[in-house]
Amino acid sequence: MADALESADVQGIVARAYPELEAATYLPLSIGDAAAARRWLGSVAGAVTPATERPEAVALNLALTGSGLARLGLAEEVLRMFSMPFLEGLAVGPRSRALGDVGPDAPARWAWGGPREPEVDAILMLYARDDAALATLVEEHGRALADHGLSVLVRLETSHVGGHEPFGFRDGISQPIVEGLSKSGPEANTVRNGEFVLGYPNEYGLYTDRPTLDPGADPEGVLPRDPQGSGRADLGRNGSYLVFRQLAQDVAGFWSFLDGATRDDRGEGDAGRRRALAAKIVGRWPDGAPLALAPEDDPALATANDFGYHREDPHGLRCPIGAHVRRSHPRDSLDPSPGSAESIAVGKRHRILRRGRKYGPPLSEEEALARASGGEDERGLHFICLNGNIARQFEFIQHTWQSNPNFAGLYGEPDPLVATAGGATFTIPGDPVRRRVTGVPSFVSVRGGAYFFLPGLRALRYLAALPG
Repeated sequence: MADALESADVQGIVARAYPELEAATYLPLSIGDAAAARRWLGSVAGAVTPATERPEAVALNLALTGSGLARLGLAEEVLRMFSMPFLEGLAVGPRSRALGDVGPDAPARWAWGGPREPEVDAILMLYARDDAALATLVEEHGRALADHGLSVLVRLETSHVGGHEPFGFRDGISQPIVEGLSKSGPEANTVRNGEFVLGYPNEYGLYTDRPTLDPGADPEGVLPRDPQGSGRADLGRNGSYLVFRQLAQDVAGFWSFLDGATRDDRGEGDAGRRRALAAKIVGRWPDGAPLALAPEDDPALATANDFGYHREDPHGLRCPIGAHVRRSHPRDSLDPSPGSAESIAVGKRHRILRRGRKYGPPLSEEEALARASGGEDERGLHFICLNGNIARQFEFIQHTWQSNPNFAGLYGEPDPLVATAGGATFTIPGDPVRRRVTGVPSFVSVRGGAYFFLPGLRALRYLAALPG
């Protein structure tokens, strides 16, 4: 059993995505005056939503980048204890190339967070029950930010939660169950809390590296102490690393490509064939039923999540090996022993908690096919995930599973939904003959992003009190 989480010290976004709060805005910030920023942090820390609350009106969470921690005055020797991916940032050249952020998606082309844009120091995440309440919340905090010399670099608006992402597929089904935090569930999908929250044992039974301080640097005892018994003040405990990526989705291009790829010999399209190919690319039917369990759509399986690929569909005859959800979470199909508990254990070391929201006006399949492009309005996903080890979790999934053209024995086939740079191939296994869909274009583009540290509530108070 994992160590019990100090949930009252963990920010609420770790525990839930606030589905009851329909409206949200994300505000990437730049710190102008360190002393004023610390005063602002001290004033807002008490309003940050903890994991013990299930808010019905508003919620607020706050995270900081490496540059933000430095500007607040955190000592260099403490900063160096944070993970290297976090300190280097999302937009560093070698990291960008490994993540597939090249060409049109290169950070130099981003609208925010890239090397040509102002440096992001923090992000304020505001949630409310409706648009009117959100507007009031944003206005209130906007005034406080301006009064303390913090600049809002961009307002990242969201669409109402709903249940489907912009391409039209049910979202948020395949989330890990966090031991001691989430509801109970199948052992195969239950992951130790240290995989997502620092200061607790992870799936290796170890504590992930995190920043700790000499007790003399915390004379008031604001911070929790190192659970490993060193006596040091633990700045990382109850915190997490938050990855934020703004991803624009070409909904019109997605459905138009599927329409062209499924027309018959007479050039006639068919909605059933389009949706079947879409399901093969995603790995689930639009309403959520997984192909591994439902080769034909089955509404009764819309939220099914307790299954494996090796047992149900080892050769990908139902759900292709390269389908988006299969390569994002391979379940029991991983080496060295597919179908075994060992395979499932490997997968548990590469899970993430997703907390993102869509943005932009909806565009249905029918509307998408009625126009040549998506029009003037951009739509997409503010991808947000939480993990204790950015390299082993988010970056591994993105680089080794999604962007890898040779994933699981494939050749020249990156993730057909989110990772292709255009002109890729997608193989649909068949018996006796497979089908190959060629010329798959890029459907997702990166607009911005950053790596953040999501401190525990006591750590926020400590940072607010740093000497000037």
